[in-house]
Amino acid sequence: MAVILQVDFPSQGPFGESMSQAYKELAESINLEAGMIWKIWTENSQTQEAGGIYLFDNTANAEQYLKMHTARLESFGVQNIRGKIFEVNAALSAINQASFLNS
Repeated sequence: MAVILQVDFPSQGPFGESMSQAYKELAESINLEAGMIWKIWTENSQTQEAGGIYLFDNTANAEQYLKMHTARLESFGVQNIRGKIFEVNAALSAINQASFLNS
């Protein structure tokens, strides 16, 4: 069953185009993570927060990625990392144009 992983954390940037340039290689590498279907990058320069919304093929892969990603962020000095995993209701999501869910 597909799951959503929601991650956010305090960030002083970069944001916007600078973020796009700084994290391009990281974004490309995320595509290689086990079970990762897609990621939406999130940022809020006003509240100094960043993170992402991920779609994984199952809970185990989402948990594995969250553990690795949390350790990576902590190695950069990031604290107060929040990660939550939610099961996806594919039937209701499809009504709202989430037709990419084939789970």
